[in-house]
Amino acid sequence: MEILIIILYWLLMISVLIETQNSDEALARTLGGLVGGAVEGILSDVIIIDQGSDDQTHRVADAAGCIFLQDQALIDGFRRARSEWFLFLEPGARLLDGWIEPVAVHAERMQGPACFTRSHTHRRPFLSRVFSPGNPLADGLLISKRQSMALFTPGKKAADIARGLAMKRLRAEIIPAPSKKT
Repeated sequence: MEILIIILYWLLMISVLIETQNSDEALARTLGGLVGGAVEGILSDVIIIDQGSDDQTHRVADAAGCIFLQDQALIDGFRRARSEWFLFLEPGARLLDGWIEPVAVHAERMQGPACFTRSHTHRRPFLSRVFSPGNPLADGLLISKRQSMALFTPGKKAADIARGLAMKRLRAEIIPAPSKKT
């Protein structure tokens, strides 16, 4: 089984897309959680789609070897991505150890859109989940490039694509990005 998984890692690659604005510290935390995927060879590229940051977001992206798209649309990130599967994350979200295999297996089986399971300490109370759906991208989104392109319309953000999708929940945990203060 382990040999099969290793072969899948080599054959299957995923592009990570992160939309951001003034999120340098949060972005650094998220990118740190992706190192294992880069080392294992499951990530082909990480694309940062920045909407006019005036902090050090571009330097964080550059230091991590990301593709940095300044003031461009999500579709430009789709076009630059080298993989047939996308992993959308918010700046500040952190994938916990053990995420690589469930993501690889899910994409290999072409099972449609998926999201991560929130870590035990970050789960929302039941009534809150029922009556306030919250941020549709908080748990990440793993989706094929083909499906992303079919759902995309000009002006959409990644959260718009995730909104309302029926997603399988992966057996891999995420700590969602902290809520943005309004």
